[in-house]
Amino acid sequence: MAEIKKISVPVYNQAGEKISTMSLKGEVFGVEVSKDAMFDAVNAYQSNMRQATSKTKKRDEVSGGGKKPWRQKGTGRARAGSSRSPIWVGGGTVFGPTGVQNYKLQQNKKEHRLALRSALTLKVKDGLKIIDVLEFKEKKTKNFVEFIKALKAEGRILVVVADIDDNLAASSQNVADVTVVKPNNVSVYDLLNHQTVIVSKAAIKALEEVLI
Repeated sequence: MAEIKKISVPVYNQAGEKISTMSLKGEVFGVEVSKDAMFDAVNAYQSNMRQATSKTKKRDEVSGGGKKPWRQKGTGRARAGSSRSPIWVGGGTVFGPTGVQNYKLQQNKKEHRLALRSALTLKVKDGLKIIDVLEFKEKKTKNFVEFIKALKAEGRILVVVADIDDNLAASSQNVADVTVVKPNNVSVYDLLNHQTVIVSKAAIKALEEVLI
């Protein structure tokens, strides 16, 4: 079996300066991309995020209709027993959403890991930036914005760190199009939906441990 080569990528500090390089494991960041696995992962993610809040009233839930609209015979019109009938305007709905629909989908673990590895492989080619350590001494949005500018990160930005402290959470929460997550919460949808993915060295090691 051919040995999978490691991938060498630059490592930056918070000032946007290149300080070293890091070898990424090819089993995670250099795999053959599976579009099918990523499609299934995104489909499951979006379905599981869907809320079953839509609901229509059935015949027995519509108000009124207790009295027969007109007598059974002699009017020349079709028989009608209640204005709550589904064929009447304002009547009940047949086969409408009930409010308890289940849209949940599952993807098996092996395919999900393949989807994550595929998405990470795509980001290595375009959009992945590795940072040595991400720490803020105070809760200031300005400091986080300066960090993003220093790294020249563009578009929607996903930040993956091993630990999210109060200073990082507070500094990033008001910055538009920025999502901060831990390695165990990284989704294929987030990886594909963000143009730039910033990952700390500690988070890289955590991802490799889980996905190999």
